[in-house]
Amino acid sequence: MSAAREAGPAFGSAGGARHLALADGWEAAWSGRDTRAFMGLCAPDLHYEDPVARAPLSGVAGLGAHAERLWRAFPDVVMRSAGERVADGRWLVLPTRVEGTNTGSLDGLPASHRRLGLHVIFWCELEPAGERLWRVRAFFDSHAAAVELGLLPRPGTLRNRAVLMLQGYGLWGGGS
Repeated sequence: MSAAREAGPAFGSAGGARHLALADGWEAAWSGRDTRAFMGLCAPDLHYEDPVARAPLSGVAGLGAHAERLWRAFPDVVMRSAGERVADGRWLVLPTRVEGTNTGSLDGLPASHRRLGLHVIFWCELEPAGERLWRVRAFFDSHAAAVELGLLPRPGTLRNRAVLMLQGYGLWGGGS
């Protein structure tokens, strides 16, 4: 393996202990519903993106406001590790499972009162010193989340076929 591709500190090393603390702290911050918890984890000039954010977010205050918006919609949300975390000194990848009940409105959509459970992968770049999260992107299946919340019909159901027909699919007989 070339020097440029060699893995950095493992989770068992001193750097790995810091990565483990960042990963645990990130999950605890989202589960704990306290925006101050992000302060020690994130660089002041944090860049954050996820499928629910209206635009890329800048700074810990921007992340905090976004988190509060999500906590109002899912007040019982819990985030847990869902697999092996990967770190190399500059990058940290956190597979998580997020679960909560939608009891509040979000972006003008009324509460569905449905339980949501989905896997989220956080791809994190650490600041140059490697002590805090600098750039974070969250990835999850937003279509599956919309189906679980009842915003979109489950594939193969009568409701799904009706929506497809309203959109113009299947109206003219499905020949090839």
